[in-house]
Amino acid sequence: MKIAIVKLSALGDIIHSMVVLQFIKKHNRDIQIDWVVEKNYKELLEGHPDINKVHIVNLNSAKKKKSIYLLFKELKRVVKFGSYDLVIDMQGLVKSAIISKLIPSKITLGFHKSSIRESFASVFYNKTFKCGYEKNVIDRNFLITKFALEFSFTKEVIINKKPFLYSNHEYSQKNLTNKKKNILLVPGASHASKLYPVKKFAEITKLTDANFLVIWGNQDEKKLANEIKSLSSHVNISDKLSLDALISLISNVDLVIGGDTGPTHFAWALNIPSITIFGPTPGYRNSYTTNINKVINSNSIVNPLKIDKKDYSIRDIGVNKILKLVEGLI
Repeated sequence: MKIAIVKLSALGDIIHSMVVLQFIKKHNRDIQIDWVVEKNYKELLEGHPDINKVHIVNLNSAKKKKSIYLLFKELKRVVKFGSYDLVIDMQGLVKSAIISKLIPSKITLGFHKSSIRESFASVFYNKTFKCGYEKNVIDRNFLITKFALEFSFTKEVIINKKPFLYSNHEYSQKNLTNKKKNILLVPGASHASKLYPVKKFAEITKLTDANFLVIWGNQDEKKLANEIKSLSSHVNISDKLSLDALISLISNVDLVIGGDTGPTHFAWALNIPSITIFGPTPGYRNSYTTNINKVINSNSIVNPLKIDKKDYSIRDIGVNKILKLVEGLI
């Protein structure tokens, strides 16, 4: 059997989908799995032992350049990806649904119109699966895969998952130590309302006996990292890392602390202890709580169908709440 999974972006969303790979292979080792993803995230998937081929699309480039020509050029390429027995659209957006429909297949499966934000996407599927949009995203991805392949596993297997991110990069140990616990801070996020205050990150470093390393992925995030370092002498700042190098780094630390953003979710994927801080986004939906992966939510009542980017309640979460979890994890 040959299947294609369509999950184009973003970093955390792709991670929350990749967990299904090991269960597909456990169900039937002979199933061939290909993946369709935006160019920026291909490094996350390439080299994964359970993925046969990674198909790249570059819709973001066409969008940025506002080019209809580039858009149709990308869509024309999709038809040439090959034929499949099954295509699963785990994204549930109109763009991902169109791509799924263009891939020649016997079955094009996606979420039911009542289970996605962009309900029109469902018209492009010839088979749908109903699962409340408000439900945990990891469960949703698992359940639609279970529905598609009719395997017998229950959701409990997710708790006992194997780490599922892979790296060919050997991270330099220059910012890590064997004398103390190594804690990675992730101050960046996709929008301002998801940022935990740098002053509070700095306070955590002053009140915890550990070696702290701050990562960044763009200039705005580098500025946040520098602000934390200016407030505390207890931190180092990482170089800019590729996704491959980031996987390697997180595999070698003792704890990751950050907001609802891709690198923080790497820790869960790698079975590394983590604390994910949620403000305007729903922790119950965007993460999995385990013995080593903890969540702190603000007091906001969050609507997953309409995220309020003016909700800065994450700033009100006290440092003591985080420190209490840190003590239990290191």
